[in-house]
Amino acid sequence: MHAMRLSPQTIELRCYHVRRLARADLAPDPWSLERSALLDWAGGHEWSRETARAIRSSFRKFWAWGVTTGRTDDNIAEVLPLVRPEQPRPRPAGKATVSTAINTSDHRVVLMLRLANELGMRRGEVAQVHPGNDLVWDANGWSLVVHGKGMKQRILPVPDDLASALQSVDDGFLFPSPTGGHLSAHWVGTLVSRALADGTTMHQLRHLCATEIHNETHDVRLVQTLLGHASLATTQRYLAVDESRMRDALVRRAKEWYAD
Repeated sequence: MHAMRLSPQTIELRCYHVRRLARADLAPDPWSLERSALLDWAGGHEWSRETARAIRSSFRKFWAWGVTTGRTDDNIAEVLPLVRPEQPRPRPAGKATVSTAINTSDHRVVLMLRLANELGMRRGEVAQVHPGNDLVWDANGWSLVVHGKGMKQRILPVPDDLASALQSVDDGFLFPSPTGGHLSAHWVGTLVSRALADGTTMHQLRHLCATEIHNETHDVRLVQTLLGHASLATTQRYLAVDESRMRDALVRRAKEWYAD
C-alpha cells in the first residue's frame, strides 16, 4: 500500500479491516482460511452498505497481494459478492444550525466550521491545514492548497476574511496536537459535531456547501473540482434537490394543464 502511495488514512482503514478479521480467529493464518468461513463471517454482520463495500475491497486487495507475492494461490475474497452502493441521499446541514454553531463556538472550532462550510473540506483535510505552507497568493487572490484523499492536492479560492483569520494563528499547523503534528481527523470531526449539537455531522457541512454552490452556479463539474471527487457520480450524491422549487414547478405545470 505504501508502494501505491495510498494515504495514511486508507492504509490505516484497510489494516483495521484485516485485523478485525484476524481477531475472529477463524484459521491459524490468512492463507489457510476457507472461502466459506470468510463468507459466513462477512454475512454475519449488520454493516451498512458502504462499510460492507469497504471491507470487501480491503479483503480482495489483501488476498490479491498474497497471490502476487507467493503467499497463497487463491484469492478467497473473490467469494464475497458485489455490494451495490446505497442510493444517493444528500444530507446538507441546516443553515440555522450552522449559523448558531459559528456564533457560539470558540475561535478554533469556528475555523473548522468555516473551512468545512465555506470550502467544502473533509475533516481530514481541515486537520492538516498549515497556513504558512498552504495559504498562497495568486493572480486572483488568496487560495488554499488542500491535501485530499489519496495524497491528491487541489487549490481552492479563499474569501479574504477567512484568509485573514488563517493568517492570524501562530506558525505551524492550524490545529496543532499537544503530542506534536496536527489534530486527528476524528477529533476535528468530533469537535465540530459537538458544536453543531443536534446530531449534524461535519460531513453534512460539505453537502451543504456542494448544494448551495451548485444552486448558485448550476455547474456540477465546478462542484466536482471543489470537492475533489474523481467521479462525477460521487458529486451528484452530494447535491440535494430543492423540494420547494420542485413543488413550485409541479404546481405551475398543473395550472397550465388545467387552466380554464
